[in-house]
Amino acid sequence: MQKSDREIVEILEAFDLTRCSNSAADLAGCDPKTVARYVDARDRGRDPHGRVIRPMIADPYLAKIEELVERSHGNIRADVVHERLVSLAPLEQERYAGSARTTRRAVHRAKAAYRAGRRRTYRPWITEPGMWLQFDWGHGPVVEGRPTLLFCAWLAWSRFRVVIPTWDRTMGSLLACLDATLRAIGGVPTYLLTDNERTITTDRIAGIAVRHPEVVAAGRHYGAQVLACVPFDPESKGGAESTVKLAKADLVPTEANLRPRYERFADLAAACGDFCAEINARVHRETARRPDELLNIERAHLHLLPDEPYTAALGETRTVEDDQTVRIGSVRYSTPREFVGQEVWVRVAGDEVVIVARTARGLAEIARHARSTPGRPQINDAHYPDHPAGRAIRPPRPRPVSPAEIAFLALGPGAERWLIEAAAAGTPRVRYKMAQAIEVAALLGDVRVEAALAAAALAGRFAEGDLASILEHQASSGDAASVVAADERFSIQAGTATWAGFGR
Repeated sequence: MQKSDREIVEILEAFDLTRCSNSAADLAGCDPKTVARYVDARDRGRDPHGRVIRPMIADPYLAKIEELVERSHGNIRADVVHERLVSLAPLEQERYAGSARTTRRAVHRAKAAYRAGRRRTYRPWITEPGMWLQFDWGHGPVVEGRPTLLFCAWLAWSRFRVVIPTWDRTMGSLLACLDATLRAIGGVPTYLLTDNERTITTDRIAGIAVRHPEVVAAGRHYGAQVLACVPFDPESKGGAESTVKLAKADLVPTEANLRPRYERFADLAAACGDFCAEINARVHRETARRPDELLNIERAHLHLLPDEPYTAALGETRTVEDDQTVRIGSVRYSTPREFVGQEVWVRVAGDEVVIVARTARGLAEIARHARSTPGRPQINDAHYPDHPAGRAIRPPRPRPVSPAEIAFLALGPGAERWLIEAAAAGTPRVRYKMAQAIEVAALLGDVRVEAALAAAALAGRFAEGDLASILEHQASSGDAASVVAADERFSIQAGTATWAGFGR
């Protein structure tokens, strides 16, 4: 049992007093061997709590164990080493008699020594404001049955992060994301550091990266130099890797974050915006400051951002027509309503047509369609919220002119729906029935009459007295939402089934 510091001092004090291990053991209440061990440790200048290194059975074979660990680069298993040692039978030595447990301990020490001599160390990176922006790609969630990607950027000095969702990582998408990122931080740093993907590095010759000419031209346009990290070494851009890890942990739905699935791509884009706002407003543990506060300081060290984005790789320019479409290859492709009359860029990416426009946050993808052929336009119904799907004609909307029309439609949505359905059914004397509804509303209130009109429109009841009947039924039942619709199954008119066997 290991002695405490106080007990060790008492043992040494007893030995100094008696100069005899047995006498000191009687005084200290311990074994004479214990007294001798602590006295010997003191005389040799060793730690009394230190372990006594005893010879092991595997010591004569340490050279062989280290050789095997070296040859396997520290990956060999202890059971394989044990088999090798057992198979060795040198003439001048006895057969290896160590157990598997003894071999495991020896291999563990050899591996620890091997890794200690080859462990990678790091020098703290003292960043400067306005110098470095790192970016990388991460796999995003599946939206609308398609996998997405997350463009993650990290401004080194202020730790400001930007996450943008995309459908692909082509050159056009990369430049659009870069432009949006630079406009989000409000300037251009000196260096842009990323991975060795084909959109950045086309080849490596003798370890020298050959830059993609389009990326070089984009860097020249923004006044920044695009650099690639060491191949297969993500640690050289750890800031971007950490941003990707955080973004995936928070934005990709998993059992850990209980985030629901994204129904639309716009929902993912909104989630990315909320994530950036949250993480940039959180105090960073390295700087003890909020990244959005430090960004205001770093903007003074950034280069000015060009007014016009670099658009050479975004495709051909088109102007959105009044029907919210652009033409490429004699095929029309729809765009959102707010871009009518604006200049956009259209490019073909594989089997898809990508449309990019200038927004308040910089370049952004506004539409993506499957590539089509002439005569088969690609129209997204979500771009036309005022038109029902598959219909080119807008549904009628009442526009009151006379005082009577204004008073009737002022009753509420039920009155508007009643007017539309009654007109479609060819109801006679519509104006007279509207005037009756206004008079009844003055007596019973707008809420009850509006609910009755909505029920009449749903049931298709526009005859004389139908409104009064519905009001009476709702008053007696106490349910304003109940509807009694005409149904042929409950008709009292005689059917023609009896004539089925006529003439047989």
